[in-house]
Amino acid sequence: MAIIWELTLSPETLLELFRTVQNIIRQWWSEFTLQTRLMAAGTLVVSLVMSGLTFWAVNTIQRDARMNDTRFGRDLGVLLATNVAPAIAEGDLTEVARFSSRFYSNTSSIRYLIYADENGEIFFGIPYSEAMVQNSLTIQRHIELPESYVKTADLPMVRQHIAPDGEVTDVFVPLQHEDKYLGVLAIGINPNPTVVASSNLTRDVTIAVFVSIWTMVILGAVFNALTITQPIKELLVGVKNIAAGNFQQRIDLPLSGELGELICSFNEMAERLERYEEQNIEELTAEKAKLETLMSTIADGAVLLDPQLNAILVNPTARRIFGWENGEAIGKSILHLLPAQVTVKLTRPLYQMVAGEILLPSNAPSPTITEPLKEPEVGEYRITLLEPTKRIVRILLTQVLDRAPFRNSPNDIAGRDSIKGIAMTVQDITREVELNEAKGQFISNVSHELRTPLFNIKSFIETLYEYGEDLTTDERKEFLHTVNHETDRLTRLVNDVLDLSRLESSSTYHLEAVEITRPIEQTLRAHQLNAKDKGIELTHDIEPNLPCVLGHYDLLLQVLANLVGNALKFTTSGGRIAIRAYKIVTNKGARESLAKIRIEVADTGSGIASEDRDAIFERFYRVENRVHTLEGTGLGLSIVRNIMEKHHTQINLVSELGVGTTFWFDLAIPEENG
Repeated sequence: MAIIWELTLSPETLLELFRTVQNIIRQWWSEFTLQTRLMAAGTLVVSLVMSGLTFWAVNTIQRDARMNDTRFGRDLGVLLATNVAPAIAEGDLTEVARFSSRFYSNTSSIRYLIYADENGEIFFGIPYSEAMVQNSLTIQRHIELPESYVKTADLPMVRQHIAPDGEVTDVFVPLQHEDKYLGVLAIGINPNPTVVASSNLTRDVTIAVFVSIWTMVILGAVFNALTITQPIKELLVGVKNIAAGNFQQRIDLPLSGELGELICSFNEMAERLERYEEQNIEELTAEKAKLETLMSTIADGAVLLDPQLNAILVNPTARRIFGWENGEAIGKSILHLLPAQVTVKLTRPLYQMVAGEILLPSNAPSPTITEPLKEPEVGEYRITLLEPTKRIVRILLTQVLDRAPFRNSPNDIAGRDSIKGIAMTVQDITREVELNEAKGQFISNVSHELRTPLFNIKSFIETLYEYGEDLTTDERKEFLHTVNHETDRLTRLVNDVLDLSRLESSSTYHLEAVEITRPIEQTLRAHQLNAKDKGIELTHDIEPNLPCVLGHYDLLLQVLANLVGNALKFTTSGGRIAIRAYKIVTNKGARESLAKIRIEVADTGSGIASEDRDAIFERFYRVENRVHTLEGTGLGLSIVRNIMEKHHTQINLVSELGVGTTFWFDLAIPEENG
């Protein structure tokens, strides 16, 4: 059955079986600790060295014994051949047999004696003889001599062969008498029994020691696996769990000694790490809450991106600017969330910053060599958004770097700061741009307005200086009148600019109870003569017993003066200008009403076109450029609007071309008069 089973195994099956055994052995060997492996290797080396020394000693003893047997056999063969050669030459086989038998009986180490003639035919031997051979086997024995045997050699030939009961030394001695070759004497020498016993004992002891050592090693390995390896495996699993972040790992093994102390120290370490992790989680949660609170309160938009350009943090300002209130932006690619014009402008810089390349302008070629990063790269871009609301934004891109603790050189790639993300800051600079444009326009207008009167004044003064004697008295008066008029115009312009600058500043005015009839009457007195010269009727209509208003007397007087002055400028002869003041009541709630004083300045002038009604309150905007009236500074109504804002109200108007214009505003009544 065993033969049939072996024949049914294919080479593939044998190879698979070999691999399985190999894997089992490899897995078994891998479970041993380094200490166990070193101990096994040391034991193997020691056992091999001891076995080698033992076998070397045995071989040395056997070699020496063989050499002794060779010398002994050679000497014994020469002695025996010398004594029996004359008898063989004479054909006295009886003497040969007698001498050989006595010699064989007295020498215990002789195994056999064989005499053969010159043709190799055996004629006598011990422990058998020729007669016994021929009588019992009816055959004739013939000795086969070795090829290296030389009949005429002076020394016997010696060889060894292995017999079933041990090694035998064969000695072949040529039989010669009076230089005549008679045949050969073959003597078999048994090995020295003492030496054989000694070598066998040494070999057995070596094998026993080898087996004992490996038995102890195996027992030690089993003991090590039960008492040391298993706890170390448990400790290794615990360390791996700790490294993976599982700080709840504990080892519960009832061990004492150094290994028990090690396990106790491990459990204490895990407990401390668990407490430390809880504290860190609380601190990180608190820091995250602080960061989110801080980002939600800053005025600028803030977006934090990971290296894959996905949004991981967005504050409310950024959501409002980009219109992300109704959608979830966290975890999505920023290039899919931004408006089209922003995506086009920022795609290349974002990829360059993530790759660690130097930011280049959009029209610059890509760099062929990337320089090492030293400081976080910052890019600034100004973009006009068209949706959800038209605005101008400034976007700052800053790399978020993980600072490497060690760096051998500035160009050391291994110590290079790694990019952890990109911080995007979004600033709404619409108002800033508008203010800058208004500032530039204001400076341009002021320069233009100042240049015109200064040029006129300088021209007339130079004319008077150079040609004053050639001019008549009326011409000189006319020139001086023009200079005086331009000087007044320049003074008004400077005063208006100063008033407007003061009103637009952050300075506050103290508002108090003002009797509104006083500034109205003072305005009428100041402009009555001018109105009479132009043939314009200037009247007032004030409701009796009006309460005081909450305001600033000088500012209210300036408002009325500007409004009446504009009315006189745009009203032709025969027209009418009226100032009205009356009390109105507005509903503040279901059961509450609010009383205010309304002041109106109405004229029957040319009126204001609808396209000019929103622009007339801008600085240096003049309607007279359309109607070709006298020039003004273009700041009057802008000053009026700012004064009304200081009074927490606004200026309103209704106008119709060819019919007239009415400006009106409401003033609050102090509480004591309410």
